[in-house]
Amino acid sequence: MTRSDKSRVVLVTAPKITVARKLAKLVLEKRLAACVNIIPGVESHYWWEGKVCRDAEVLLVMKTAKARLKALEEHVLVAHPYDTPEFVVLPIEAGSKQYLDWIDASTD
Repeated sequence: MTRSDKSRVVLVTAPKITVARKLAKLVLEKRLAACVNIIPGVESHYWWEGKVCRDAEVLLVMKTAKARLKALEEHVLVAHPYDTPEFVVLPIEAGSKQYLDWIDASTD
């Protein structure tokens, strides 16, 4: 395992699988992410406009290079149907060198 200061995981939720697939295709075609996992069946509970809400959502887990974050965020926010979409960035503390190198190579 090796440490990576260059790679990130980005979490984005979407209202349905078709939106998630559209977002995944967009960011992959622009090489803004190396991989996007789409996880259906997420139940989200959250505060919105002064009340607690609950919705079924789809979670996208995007692996990308730190250098691509700004462009990735801009594209996701423009293409996303929500007023305030989730866009949460997590550092990758460690991972296999081969996988982390692949993320970097795939987002050039």
